Parts: sequence; C-alpha cells; structure tokens
Amino acid sequence: MTRSLQENTSTNPSDNMTMSEVLDLHLSRRKILKLGGVASAIALLPSAFISERVFAAPFNASRIMTSLNFTSVPLSTSDNVIVPQGYRATPFYLWGDPVGIEGNSPLFKSDASNNSTEQAVQAGMNHDGMAYFPLEKDKENEHGLLVMNHEYVDNGLLFPDGDSTWSAEKVKKSQNAMGTSIIEIKKKDGEWEVVRPSKYARRITPHTPMQLTGPARGNKLMQTAADPKGELVLGTMQNCANGETPWGTYLTCEENWSDIFVRESGEFTALDKRYGIMKKEKEDKYRWNEFDDRFHTDKTPNEPHRFGWVVEIDPFDPTSTPVKHTALGRFKHEGAMLGISDDGHAVVYMGDDQRFEYIYKFVSKEKYIANDRKHNMRLLSEGTLYVARFNEDGSGEWLPLVYGENGLTNENGFENQGDLLIKTRLAADKVGATKMDRPEWIAIDPYQKGSVYCTLTNNSQRGSEGKAGKDAANPRDKNVFGHIIRWQESEGKGTASKFTWDIFALAGNNQKGQGNIKGDAFGSPDGLRFAPNGVLWVQTDVSSSTINQKEYEGMGNNQMLAVIPEEGQFKRFLTGPKGCEITGIAFTPDNKTMFINIQHPGESGSGKTNHLEATAISTWPDASGKSRPRSGTVVIQKEDGGVIGS
Repeated sequence: MTRSLQENTSTNPSDNMTMSEVLDLHLSRRKILKLGGVASAIALLPSAFISERVFAAPFNASRIMTSLNFTSVPLSTSDNVIVPQGYRATPFYLWGDPVGIEGNSPLFKSDASNNSTEQAVQAGMNHDGMAYFPLEKDKENEHGLLVMNHEYVDNGLLFPDGDSTWSAEKVKKSQNAMGTSIIEIKKKDGEWEVVRPSKYARRITPHTPMQLTGPARGNKLMQTAADPKGELVLGTMQNCANGETPWGTYLTCEENWSDIFVRESGEFTALDKRYGIMKKEKEDKYRWNEFDDRFHTDKTPNEPHRFGWVVEIDPFDPTSTPVKHTALGRFKHEGAMLGISDDGHAVVYMGDDQRFEYIYKFVSKEKYIANDRKHNMRLLSEGTLYVARFNEDGSGEWLPLVYGENGLTNENGFENQGDLLIKTRLAADKVGATKMDRPEWIAIDPYQKGSVYCTLTNNSQRGSEGKAGKDAANPRDKNVFGHIIRWQESEGKGTASKFTWDIFALAGNNQKGQGNIKGDAFGSPDGLRFAPNGVLWVQTDVSSSTINQKEYEGMGNNQMLAVIPEEGQFKRFLTGPKGCEITGIAFTPDNKTMFINIQHPGESGSGKTNHLEATAISTWPDASGKSRPRSGTVVIQKEDGGVIGS
C-alpha cells in the first residue's frame, strides 16, 4: 500500500513515500521534538518510546494509520491460525523449546517426558503478555529480545501420565513451567529465529530470588521463617499481562496466584477470603502444597502476601535480580501500562482481573530523568496508588489509597502504608471504588493525549442474588460478552485526579441484539494494545466452557481484531485454533512484524484436561494431527514486507 504523508500528518513532504517510510519519518520527528537531546539515550529502546510520549504530544499529530486496508477474515472453528490474504503467520517459540542458554538447551520431547531441570531452561506453558526490546540501533527491527509470560500449567499436558503418581519432581517441573522467558531473536533471510546460544537467554520461575521494594518491604505480614526480614521473595508465578518502561525494563504481573495457596485447618482470615485462598480439598489443579510448604498457608501464613505484585525485570542483564514493587498494590494484576506524564512522573494503569474488582493508577513520587537509568529503575518504588470511581454522569475520580486518609486508618484495620498495600482490595472497598466487570488489559492512546482504554472481559454474575447490579460503567446484568471502557484524563494529564469516561464498545453479536459493535462481532475482549502507528488491537478470551453456550453460538474460535478509534469500525484480523485464547501483543518499531501468543490450544472446558482429550480437540501447531497441543508464539508478517494492517 502507498499513502502520502500529507494524508496522515500535519506536515507536507513528498507524496511518493511508502507506508513504512511514513512511519519511520513520523516516529523519528516525534522523537526529536519530544525528547530533544534525550533521543540517543533511548535509541536502543524504541518500543518503550511509545510510553515516553503518551501524555505529552509535541504537536497535533494525526494518527499515522487512518484506515485498515486488509480484508476481514471470517469466523472460524478450524484448528489453525488464520490471517488475511497477503499475510503469513508462523509458529515460533513453543512450550518446551530451549531458551538458548549456552551448553544447556535440551529439546522438547513429544511425550512431555522432559524433567524439571530441563523445563527450567525451556519455554514455559501458556504464553501470555509479551514485549519486544531492540538490541541494535541500525537493526532495531531485525534483532532484539522477546520477553514473555507463562501464565499457568495444565498437568494433563505437562506430564505423560497427567497428575497421577504425584511427586516432588512433578511439583518442581510444574513450577519451572511458569514465570517468564527472555530470548534473543534475529531476522535472517526475512524470517525470525531464536538465537541459540545467547548471553541474554534466561528463564525466571517461582524459584528465582526477587527483591521487594516500597512500603510493604519488611512489613510483618511479609516476614517468613525463610525470610525473617521480609525483603527477599522466591519467585513469581501466574504471570498474565505485562508492561514495559521507557528505561528498557519489562513489567510482569502476578494474577491468579491465590489459586495455588491452600489452607487445611483453622479459620480463614478476612484477608484470605478477600483474595481467594482455598481449602485444601478444593485445590486439585496445581497441588504444589503437597510437596512445597510455601504454598500451605497453615505452615507459612505470610507467604501469600508475597505474591500479587508487579515485578520489574531487566532483560538486558541476565544476572540482575527482579524486583517486586509493593507501591503498585497487591491484587490479581492483569497488566501494568506505563506512561510518562507531561510533568515527568511515571503513571501506571492496572486492572484487577476478577469479577467486581477495580481499576488502579499509580503515580511515581520522583520524576523520570533522561540518561539516568539507575534513577529511573527506582521510580516504581515510591508514589501514590489510586483506585477509580466511575460516576453515573460520565465523570470519574481517582481515589488515593493513602494510610490515614478516607477511612484508611487503624480503626478500620490498616496499620501503616505497607499494611494497606498488602490489603489493597480491602482499601479499595473502603474508599468506595466502582466494582467492574473483570478489568483486564489497559492501553494508552499515543495519539490522543490522556486517553486510556480498558477491556472488561465479562461478568455473568452481575445482578445475580447478593451481587451488585448494573451501573453506568457496567451497564449489563449477566454480562457474558464484556465491553471496552474509555476515559479521558482531565486536561490530558496522567497525574490528574479526575476524568470523564464513556463505553467504547459493548461486545456481542449485533444481529442478535447483544452489543453495539460497528463492524465484526466479538465477545469477551481481553488483550489490548496500541501499535506504534495508532491502531488499537483487541484480542478475545472466551473460555472453553463458555464458547459453545447458546449466547456465543456461531461466533467461532477466539480472535484478534483491529480498530481505528476515531472510526470505531472493528475488523477481524486473525482467528485461532480450537480451544485457545489469543493473547500477548508485541511489535517491532517499524510495525512490520507482530508477535502474538496462542494460549492453551485444546482446552476442553472440563476444568482438568487429559492430554488425549486435548489432542482430540487440537494438535496445534502440529499439522499432522498426532502431537499434543503446545502453546506458543506466532510471528505475523505481510508477504510484501509492509506495515501490519495496511
């Protein structure tokens, strides 16, 4: 496709430029105008540059891509990845593939007989949030690091015999299949490959030592027999969506961590109940507690408090210690979208992915300083956490979660700021935030100052007995389809205390009267990300237990769509294999390569998957139809080498 620059920006050079040349020139000019002498300091971090300019557009730049010029793919129930004509989708980094550590790169065994030690240096299961970090200034679109989460495990696929004959070795392998991968990738002859061996290659698991920062560091609720000071945690797990920073670090988010902790005896505390710690007899999915006392709360009552945080990882230094930032609050983090406000503060938006939970914002105390990476890597350690209230009249406010204010006092169960942050959900309850329909991914519009979007995946319990009913921001009872909400910060400032909001899209099939979507129908929006050229990408996560229900009849497998916000017309770009979720979104800076993840292909919806049952549903990516399904990354490129979406 060829478009003139005049069509897309307020400048007026030659009309004879390709879309990729337009993008390169436009981003280059925006970088110089916004950053001035700072440009060279983050030259190797162009993916994070999007965040750098989020709240401070230097001029009235129009969106680079103003129309989507691919043909929508139809709904599908086939067992493969389908993209528009003119594109190709290639499976890339799959569960069990070696990460690339020199001298330690065991291959995946098709019967899943790899042991725990091998799994610790292989791709984990169920790929999720993801980010691309360029390595070379002159080849930033051809050589970089890809960092991704591995959200959870499925014992029926992870082991040859499922979860029978349970053992400490199985627990260790299960743990090593969670966490994060860091791989080096490079383009060769137009195709991407994993660089093996690589000095950057790394797996981060529930056994990786991590430092705590912020007000909850050292708090009595963080102290354990193994860590009496409450300063050093072993590992991260249940890593869902993500974020990235302008200083070149990766933010991984701990979501359904409470599913792994159990209590066998005694009474649940109010904190246990609010975060969903389970009775031992109900936890039959992971069973880590049977051989690892850390996950048995009768024996280690404070260990759950050490999970539920945002973790910062330096992908460029494989010897670095990841950091859990307690200032950002403890809940079931879906993601952490970071921007820099026009006065220099780091602003992080986060969703708590459970029914009737909240949307949060963190504003750093200190300001971003160009050329000072050491300083910037401390920005998320201190600041103010807010929770959102969406008023019926379309206005909204950010309510500070600060000890001593708004009833957050000793009398109401909060002893200090660290204690409050460990009890973030209870604090949000107390100040009267708006209970949302599963807040998931959040995206900041790089071309509309202060405009932010959030997917609310669904909430079939809204309006049921004993539960909150519909409100303006969550306008449907039994909301099985979900919606996308959008807010505009006051004066476009990320640090503002007030905002206005609207419903960007009510999901569902318009022909059945279920939604108000312009264009292609979808349900249960989840993944959400703006591309560098301003296109908003939406991924769906209709659960396997829901996708065949009457309400979703005829809507096919999970999918990925694109939309230009000003136009509001959704176009279906991709459909996934059977039983999968589409998740994870990353781009090269030139927008010519997109990375997405296929999670849990073959999931049956029965709660526990037998590998034979899963294989009967899906064998993706094995076209022969014989292998057990494997979650993995997909590389998407245009066959003519052009910009994705053009």
